[in-house]
Amino acid sequence: MKDLLARFRVIDASHEIAGRYCARLFSLLGAHVIRTVASDDSCIGYGGQAGIDFGNWLDEGKTHSAGDENMPSPEMLVITHPGGAVPEGALRLETDWFAAIGPYRNWKANDPVIQALVGLAHGFGPIEGPPILAQGHAPQLVAGTIAFIAALSALLGRERGALIDTVDVSIFEAACCFSEPNAVSYAHFGHSGTRLGINRYAPTYPCSIYPARGGWLGVTCLTPQQWQALTALIGRPELAEDPRFATTLDRLAHADAVDAILQPAFADRDATETAELGQSMRIPMAVVSDLSDLSETPHWKARGSFDAQDLPGIPFHIDHDGAQSPLAPISKDALPLSGLRVVDFTMGWAGPLCTRMLSDLGADVIKIESFNHPDWWRGWEKPEPGPAIEAAPVFSVVNRGKRGICLDLKTRDGLAYAELLIKDADIIVENFAPGVLARLGLGPERLHALRPGLISLSMGAFGSKGPWSGFRAYGSTVEQASGIPTINGCDGMPPALQHIAYGDPVAGLYATMAVLTGLAGRAQYGGSMIDLAQVETLFQLAADAIIARKSTAKPLARSGSRRNIMVPSGCFAARGDDEWVAIACHDDESWHALCRVLGRDAWRRDPSLANAQGRKSQLVAIEQAIADWVHRRPTRDAVATLQAAGVPCAPVQPIQQIVRDPQLAESGYWVTLERAHLGRHVSGAAPFRFNKVRPCATRAAPLMGEHQREVTESSSFLRNTS
Repeated sequence: MKDLLARFRVIDASHEIAGRYCARLFSLLGAHVIRTVASDDSCIGYGGQAGIDFGNWLDEGKTHSAGDENMPSPEMLVITHPGGAVPEGALRLETDWFAAIGPYRNWKANDPVIQALVGLAHGFGPIEGPPILAQGHAPQLVAGTIAFIAALSALLGRERGALIDTVDVSIFEAACCFSEPNAVSYAHFGHSGTRLGINRYAPTYPCSIYPARGGWLGVTCLTPQQWQALTALIGRPELAEDPRFATTLDRLAHADAVDAILQPAFADRDATETAELGQSMRIPMAVVSDLSDLSETPHWKARGSFDAQDLPGIPFHIDHDGAQSPLAPISKDALPLSGLRVVDFTMGWAGPLCTRMLSDLGADVIKIESFNHPDWWRGWEKPEPGPAIEAAPVFSVVNRGKRGICLDLKTRDGLAYAELLIKDADIIVENFAPGVLARLGLGPERLHALRPGLISLSMGAFGSKGPWSGFRAYGSTVEQASGIPTINGCDGMPPALQHIAYGDPVAGLYATMAVLTGLAGRAQYGGSMIDLAQVETLFQLAADAIIARKSTAKPLARSGSRRNIMVPSGCFAARGDDEWVAIACHDDESWHALCRVLGRDAWRRDPSLANAQGRKSQLVAIEQAIADWVHRRPTRDAVATLQAAGVPCAPVQPIQQIVRDPQLAESGYWVTLERAHLGRHVSGAAPFRFNKVRPCATRAAPLMGEHQREVTESSSFLRNTS
């Protein structure tokens, strides 16, 4: 990959993983990055030498210095903490746990605390509890990705004439990407999130992981056609007519019976062969690999997904068309992508999230659907036109800010109209199965012939190249194939999904990152043809575990909410029904604060408990003391007392609760929009600010074909028809 960002200089003065990861992305894409602060990396990742190795991964390609001798320039980015010094003229990027306004602004936090707040933990775990806090640094890594998106777009905007001096990213708001659509949907319809058990999530079943010969097998089955194919695969076609299993919700209600059928059916089958057979029958299936096996998997080897040290690299590939095309100037108060047009051929969650972010950055996004093939997030079973197809909050959340038209690409007129739009476009994003758009006459060569200098991105689950490129997938399939389920949950459980579509939002963010990277290189290298594999994006979030796994002879221990570097860490029952408090002590200061709250001065003074390893020897007693203290108090009271003392903690919020979270409300993250058939509804705004101002989300998601006349009668469209 060319050094597309070589003209930018980055000073990495960040103290958190989010900022360091943002700087890593700049470094790998060619920017000159200097890290100016030291850190104790034995306290990140899996700790010890594995943590130090993870820190080296975060700092790959950077040089280290106590300062930068060069003069600042518009091409300089400084990544720092709130209040950190930044040379005049440089772009300031700040990442922090919470926005500077709101009741949590002074809270102590870490990754487990954010997981609890955004609704990820509440639905993950046994029905009776406790909820499980997943391993890793996912909140900070997605925040680092969003910081990259916001910072690079700001740098491009500055080159075009926009006056952007500061960028701010809240880790809490960034991590809401995991739960925003379902949170809005649950709150809108008055539903309540619950735990249904390991690998059981509404509305899809099976959505689970089963033991097979040579490994584990991930299976997701949503549509009637997929269930029928699955019953044929296991030699039980009569089950397709069994009324207990007629719909996905019926199968979820009879999940024990489904498991009793599928577990023995897969037990003696080879995991890889069965996944490939299932995929040939259009069933979303995947091998759930141990992390040590990923770099040797033929598909990922063919794609070059891992570097020479078997560690994850940039999760997309870029080829260039050579049609150099600089970005046009914009006004000083414009958003960075103002004046750019995006043709959006995406459906579901991952692709539409990418194009929504491009809209937040100022681009004009035109979403293309057809009445025969509407976005499937409007409804699982192709609802009838009218209110039924327009009332899905999940669709509205990820498609706000766009204009919508209907074109049938299988017709001559529909294809011709699409080509006219492409001639006037700067960016095209599609997440069809690999090859679908080409079979419709819009393969990469045709796209770039129509519009030299185009940034085109394909984001298939397994990418457009490699032996598994044709695999079908949902977000659950992406998570299964990433290997992440093998590190979450407890020993004795099957590999555990932490979210039914965990891969979708992550892929959407990296797709946005890839598009902006292509735009940054367009003036020098021309347009970009980008091949992104959604599964590869999750390797980024598993990097600390992949690194730790390299140094062990057996799979990493699965310890539930407990962590090597945070002791104690867990979810503790508070007063009330299914009320929980997440607590995670990541340093001496937070441990001492917890001891003071618990009235355990002897623990605070005990040198044998001064570090995480020492506290592990007394962990049962420590956790019991916390449990006794928390259980006597309502959740909010317990959290308020602990946070006031300096203990990182949070309520374990059910997913619908985050739309009422006081911090998100006061910081302006939630906006209220009005839309026909759906009425007033909330949606998340951009999780970043330029010059302390959040880009304003005012346009609700489009109705089917709502902007047909507006788009086709525009001056640019008419110009292309002449």
